[in-house]
Amino acid sequence: MDNQKFLKEMGQKIRTSRKAKKIPINQMAVLAKIDMSNLSFLERGEKNCHILSIKSIADVLEMDVKDFL
Repeated sequence: MDNQKFLKEMGQKIRTSRKAKKIPINQMAVLAKIDMSNLSFLERGEKNCHILSIKSIADVLEMDVKDFL
């Protein structure tokens, strides 16, 4: 799988999980301590990010990082 496809799939998993928990993107950004624009780019698969950002997102969603891979 190429990198761009991987990022898009991971971003979609994050977005789907966030929406399933009914957490607005702005609230998610605050809880995960991530800039909202960066979170938006991440969810759309348009930006690579630090693994600790993924961990913060997983923590807020009460999931494991591996759920996004």
